[in-house]
Amino acid sequence: MQSGILLLDKPLGLTSNAALTRAKRVLGIRKAGHTGALDPLATGLLPLCFGEATKVSAFLLDADKGYLAELELGAETASGDAEGEILARSDVPVLSVQDIEHVLDGFRGEIDQVPPMYSALKHKGRRLHELARAGIEVERKPRRVTIDELQLMRFDSPRMALRVRCSKGTYIRSLAMDIGQALGCGAHLTALRRDRSGPFRLEDAITLERLEEMELDAARALLLPADRALVAHPEVHLDSPRTADIRQGRAVTVDAAQADPVRIYGEGRFLGIGRIGDDGLLRVRRLFH
Repeated sequence: MQSGILLLDKPLGLTSNAALTRAKRVLGIRKAGHTGALDPLATGLLPLCFGEATKVSAFLLDADKGYLAELELGAETASGDAEGEILARSDVPVLSVQDIEHVLDGFRGEIDQVPPMYSALKHKGRRLHELARAGIEVERKPRRVTIDELQLMRFDSPRMALRVRCSKGTYIRSLAMDIGQALGCGAHLTALRRDRSGPFRLEDAITLERLEEMELDAARALLLPADRALVAHPEVHLDSPRTADIRQGRAVTVDAAQADPVRIYGEGRFLGIGRIGDDGLLRVRRLFH
């Protein structure tokens, strides 16, 4: 079965699931999934996993992400982005770069963030965005996220552009709204482009339009090996007897430090994902056929 990771540059106005469906049609591979949804308003890097590579999708879901975000100060919307109804307008104060940097500094590092109502999180079995569209708002508990980088790229009042590097689970719309509140005038997100997901970069992605112009063999040639998603994790290479044991799901002894996860290789091939316990035994987490 054909497998691998496709780096797609998702276009504006399309859901991640719709983009995945169109890519599946081109590649002719039914088993597939994306690795962290982008809203229709957002564009950019959307890694798609096909075939056996779906076994690494959870690692990409958990990976750090990078974004280029554009904000408009002075207007708050129901959804926190340009698609929502404007709820309030405020005068934008005269702000210097130093004023903005002082506020941004309060959002760098570990912060507590309240997820937006317009999100895919669930409350009693229903998506929050479904409740929001029905006019229902529920209490959301703050979640701890990490903002590794928050850089002011451009400020031309009332518009602002930011570069963000963040941990999984960070909502850039919430970040935009919170920054607006801290500046005393409110804000909403007007554009969002993801340029990084774990080890992958936007400059290596292909547009959906270009993908749909390609022949099957050329499109499948774009698929990256599944282990490319795991390059940040240590690797273990096994000899033939231990390779046979691992393929049978048996634990084997390795001369390596405790680690979880690790990439397992044997006989020149990527075998799967494992963990090394403090007993020196390597156990399989996910085996690749």
